[in-house]
Amino acid sequence: MVVADLHLHTTNSDGTLTIETLASAAHAADLDAVAVTDHDRPHPSIDEPISDLDGITLVHGIELRVETADQRLDLLGYGLSRTADLIALTDGLQQNRIERAREIVGRVEARLGVSLDVAYERGVGRPHIARAIAASSAPYDYQDAFDELIGDDCPCYVPREIPEFETGRAVLNDACAVVGLAHPFRYDDPATALEYTERLDAVEIPYPYDRAVDTTAAAEAASEFDLLVTGGSDAHDDQLGKAGLDSDQYDQFLSALQ
Repeated sequence: MVVADLHLHTTNSDGTLTIETLASAAHAADLDAVAVTDHDRPHPSIDEPISDLDGITLVHGIELRVETADQRLDLLGYGLSRTADLIALTDGLQQNRIERAREIVGRVEARLGVSLDVAYERGVGRPHIARAIAASSAPYDYQDAFDELIGDDCPCYVPREIPEFETGRAVLNDACAVVGLAHPFRYDDPATALEYTERLDAVEIPYPYDRAVDTTAAAEAASEFDLLVTGGSDAHDDQLGKAGLDSDQYDQFLSALQ
């Protein structure tokens, strides 16, 4: 039984949940704990690494994309405190996100002859642009926008700044109690991705992949490198608890966090 969903996003990045709606979504899923892991930025309304939200344990976290020699990976930091280095890194990434969004929107508008309603603010990303495309007069839905316009290698795609693995790992290591690898089987080369867990504290194993996945390799990495197990739904909506930790896994995680 899932008691802790440790991977979700709010309107602070590209999710739909707010702090005000998060507790009810967690209660609806019968959860004891959740972690807010917004992309590339701490949540401005969460002040403590661990706090209580209407009877739900709320863990402040972050999901940070990093670059390796092989591929891009996502790191999950938990029990976050705002350090100077973390703020400097995430502020720079957010400014780049805004500049990138403006450039992508400009390309889309020029290509389609439409005007898109996008708020250029911290947290803006391609999902916001895809939603704006779907809401416009252009003949594209949300997924079409990614597949044909703004996805990687598509005509309106613009890359964004991404820190190197060691830079991101070091900053998160100073700011967070636990740093782990997110969804290892979403990468093009999961085996190589799992090699990086030797320098981390945790690996995400329970996760709602959109295909059948054998997670044995992640469990073996957790055993070999003495890693904590994390897990979550990666929710960008209000449907929590699709994946996460059982009570024993959560107790081990919480002990490390504290």
